[in-house]
Amino acid sequence: MIEQDTIKLLRECDAGVKMGVSSIDEVLDYVKSDSLKKRLTDCKNEHDKLSSEIEELLNKYKDEGKNPEPIAKGMSWMKTNIKLIMNESDHTIADLMTDGCNMGVKSLNKYLNKYKAADEVSKDITKRLINLEEKLTIDIRSFL
Repeated sequence: MIEQDTIKLLRECDAGVKMGVSSIDEVLDYVKSDSLKKRLTDCKNEHDKLSSEIEELLNKYKDEGKNPEPIAKGMSWMKTNIKLIMNESDHTIADLMTDGCNMGVKSLNKYLNKYKAADEVSKDITKRLINLEEKLTIDIRSFL
């Protein structure tokens, strides 16, 4: 049970990290403020570090991980591009990123509660990812 929940939680973190990196990549070229760009880049780098940790643990369990759901990724891409076409601004980017982070925090907390038997290492990674998402929403509030 512990190993099953651990793998499932790590898979969800893997998908979440990939979604976060993809979302940041989608908006970086549109960012005008150096400050916002730095915050997003720093957050992306932290996601990449967590991704490496997750991948290492999943390899230990001989699991390939999980990609974000294609529908969720497609909807995110559409929403991002439509909003940026209508209003290409740092405000729009901060709004999109805040929405994405809030969805990520909600999902990760749900999985943390669902996979209670997961080991402490995977729970810690999940909590660090949640904290990273929450920190970004706080860091970019001034752009809303």
